[in-house]
Order: sequence, then structure tokens, then C-alpha cells
Amino acid sequence: MINAIWAFMLLLGIGYGVASGRAAEITNALLEGAGSGVTLCMTMLGVMAMWSGIMEIGEKAGLIQKLSRRMEPLLRFLFPGIPKEHPSLKYIATNFVANILGLGWAATPAGLKAMESMAEINPEKKGVASKEMCTFLILNISSLQLIPMTMVAYRQQYGSVNPTAIIGPALVATGLSTLAGILFARIMGRK
Repeated sequence: MINAIWAFMLLLGIGYGVASGRAAEITNALLEGAGSGVTLCMTMLGVMAMWSGIMEIGEKAGLIQKLSRRMEPLLRFLFPGIPKEHPSLKYIATNFVANILGLGWAATPAGLKAMESMAEINPEKKGVASKEMCTFLILNISSLQLIPMTMVAYRQQYGSVNPTAIIGPALVATGLSTLAGILFARIMGRK
């Protein structure tokens, strides 16, 4: 459905441009947009490869395991229904670390594994999310970020004078959204 909406809007815009005599401008915009899209993808691919590699090194070096242990009190508070040594806690911690570093795309595989792992211990019937699964989803969406690497990379790619200026506002915004997510999950979990 969403593809049909996008296709309709695109065709409507192109049709209006052609009807108003701006076919040359539309062609130039399409070509420039395609070129900048490829450049942006290549830049983001490099950033993604570097940080995914750092996350992999951190996992192989045991850093993720250590961070998981340090995060254990927080994880016990947020996910009381998950058994203490369950593998989903490691996946959740990995997901949180990647999100905190602003690496949403690096957090996705760990997030998917965490959900699959939590589904195995779900006391509810299959196909219904547990409290822990809902809490994880809410926190993942709120995405606390100390270093929003993706936004910094976008800002640098498009010529920002100070690409890291986004760090302070992003920290405040994602901190508040995470706090609101925790409160919401706790309130809804009691109902």
C-alpha cells in the first residue's frame, strides 16, 4: 500500500512538472538526486562497516559481555520476567550499546535475536507479545543515543560546518524519550 502511495505522489509531481513546462528541471533534479543518493549510500556504508566492525571486535574481546554484566541491574529492573542467565539479556545489552552509540542499523540484528529469544520464554500464547517484549520494543524505538553517528555522518556528508553540534540536542531528546518510554512501559505493565 505504501509503495502505491509513493508511486502516486511521484507520478503526480512529475506529471505536474511536465504540465507546467519544467521537464528539464525535473530531469536535472532526478539525476542530481540519484547521484547524491549513491554518494550518501557509499558514505553511510563506510561508517556502517567501521562501527559494525568495532562492535564485532568488542564482542569477540568480551567487551559486550562485560557491558552486559554491568547493565544487569538495569536489565533486571526493565525486564524482570527474563531469567537471569537467559541469552536474550545479552542480545538486549548489545542492542542497547549499539543504539547508545547511535548505530541503529548495527542494533537491528541484536534486536531481532532478542525478540526471537524472548518469544521462546513468552508465557503468553504464541503471537502475543509479552511485557518484556513490549518494553524492549518501546525502549528500542526511543533509542537513547550518546553519539548519534548516523546524523553526524549525514551532516558531514551535506557540508555542515559543525556536524557534531547535534550531539547535545540528540542526547537531551533521546534521553527524554527513553525516560518517557520506561514510564509508559511500567504504567502499562501494571494494567
